[in-house]
This record gives sequence, structure tokens and C-alpha cells, in this order.
Amino acid sequence: MLFIKPSINYPMEIFDIKDKVIVITGGYGVLGSSIAKHMINSGAKVVILGRNESKAKDFAKALSSTHAIGLKADVLDKENLISVKDSIIKTWKQIDVLINAAGGNMPGATLAPNESLFDISVEDFSKVTDLNLMGTVIPSLVFGEHMSTQDSGSIINVSSVAVAQALTRVVGYSASKAAMENFTRWMAVDMALKFGDKLRVNAIIPGFFIADQNRRLLTNDDGSLTQRGETIIKNTPMKRFGEAKELNGAVHLLASEASRFMTGSTITVDGGFNAFSGV
Repeated sequence: MLFIKPSINYPMEIFDIKDKVIVITGGYGVLGSSIAKHMINSGAKVVILGRNESKAKDFAKALSSTHAIGLKADVLDKENLISVKDSIIKTWKQIDVLINAAGGNMPGATLAPNESLFDISVEDFSKVTDLNLMGTVIPSLVFGEHMSTQDSGSIINVSSVAVAQALTRVVGYSASKAAMENFTRWMAVDMALKFGDKLRVNAIIPGFFIADQNRRLLTNDDGSLTQRGETIIKNTPMKRFGEAKELNGAVHLLASEASRFMTGSTITVDGGFNAFSGV
């Protein structure tokens, strides 16, 4: 039998992210912080970005004194992000992965059970759209441009199960994440066509994970499930919410050479929610 030795030694080297420089927006949030810890434990160098400078720096210091740095960054401020990018390049010479974990929702863009679409706050809807869409677009353009000059890089966006289905109440969040997922595919195509096959843009689709932005929607003050929380569990075949660490494998794959022929793709991590018809 003819055996052809693979160009990358499987299974170890293909998943190796040691010494890769990984930038995480919203890096001290529930999902971002879990991803950051995993990346540090895998040997990567991690940059924690967030609007609260002390939180970013303190969390980075807790992660590692040598392989993590925390920087103040506003994902909606292009000039600020350019300055942050320059600082990272000065420190570590390269940027290999960008993880756009910053995002969120607002009460005014979320309908109460007794409200209709016409009760939505247009101002809050716009703010949520800015955060989830432009808060991914602007960092992707700033850090993606640098990746194009070094001829390699992976951008990983965070989408939502709300894109594929019209989930009740979270109208602003759903619409903005849908736009962001479309941008992911658009940027993936443009980067590959114009800058080569080593520039990749993909997204993960988390299911329902308890975080600050959805805690009040899913749980009561005493920790019991709200009616919405119960409905979600009922429609999740695994019958539970996800744990933040359960996203790390999908993110690691997209950050590594194991996904080098993947771009414009999405990976769903939702306990079967999107696959389940409820029948």
C-alpha cells in the first residue's frame, strides 16, 4: 500500500498554536476570557482588548506575566484600534489571529413579553447594531489589513443561533448578528481572492451560554429558569446550557493550521438547538 507522508505531522503539529499572537476583543468577558485562558495554556501569546483598561491589564497579568498583555481599546474607534495594532506589532512583531468576541445586547432592543416590534427603541437598536456589526467590521479591517501585509492570518467572529431562526424578543441582536455573519462571508471571499489562501475569515455560532447580557432573560434572581430559559432547554437536545469552555475547541481549530482550507465557514456549538425541530 502506498503511504504518502502528510506535509504537517498529524495529529500534533496541525493543531499547534504555540507562539501565535492572538488578539481578543472583549477579552475579559465570559466567552472571551475562557478563550484567552485556553490560548495561553496552549502556548499562544494573547492580547486582551477592552474598554476598561484596568480590567484588561489585570486579567492579562493574571493570565501570564510574559505571554499576555492588556490594552484599552474601543472596537468602534478605528483610530484607536490602529494605535493598538501598532503597539502590538512593536511588542510582538506580528498578529496571527483576531477573535472578535466583543458584542452584546440592550434592553431597548429587546422586546418584553407584552411588547410588539413597534415598541422597539430605534436608538438602542442602532447601538446594538453598531456594537455587534461595526464592532466586528472595524477591528477586522484594521487587523485584517496588517494580516494582508504579512500574507497570513485568521479572523474568527462570534455569530449567534439567532441568525438562522427568528428567535422571539431579541430583534436588534438577531438582525445585527445576521449582518455580521454575512460580512464574515464577504470578507472571507475578498481576502482569499485578493491576498491569497493563507488569509481566512470564519465564525463560530454559540448556542445558549449564560453570560451577563442574557442572564436576566434566561434565569430568575433565585437561579431558577425563566419561561424563556425553560423553552430553550426544551428545544436543546442536550437539555442544558453550554459552558464557556466548550467553545474553545472550535476556536482552537479555526486559529490553527488544522483549518487552513476553511474560510467563509461557520461552526455551530449549540447542543443541537439549531438542528432540532421541536417535533
